[in-house]
Amino acid sequence: MGDLEIRSAAAEDVPAIVAMLADDPLGAQRESPEDLTPYLAAHARLSADPNQHLVVAVREGRVIGTLQLTVIPGLSRKGSTRSIIESVRIHADERGSGLGTRLITWAVEESRRQGCQLVQLTSDTSRTDAHRFYERLGFTASHVGFKLQL
Repeated sequence: MGDLEIRSAAAEDVPAIVAMLADDPLGAQRESPEDLTPYLAAHARLSADPNQHLVVAVREGRVIGTLQLTVIPGLSRKGSTRSIIESVRIHADERGSGLGTRLITWAVEESRRQGCQLVQLTSDTSRTDAHRFYERLGFTASHVGFKLQL
């Protein structure tokens, strides 16, 4: 993996992150890389919230991966804190390189460091390759997720 660095995403990283979000069949339908205004506003909100961790994987100055980790204190499970991994993306040139494993491992380790007792994530039902990837890393498809578009 060379000189890979996983660090907090800066505003300057937003164009590369949005490009990765848009670079698949689902993202192409819901992302708008030509107008970064809402993404920059979202980055500012995320950066101001200590429970939000938007990170990028960088090698040789190039953003090649990203994910968002959200830490959620709760009452259930005896007051357990949990984390949610969202928006995992790997640059097309880097898929299959082990970078996804490195990012998820970082997220799990950071969740432990933050005192979480559970890490969860969702994946669109159409992403069967992603499902196999998460299962290889020890995640279990234990629940059915529901969404309501607002």
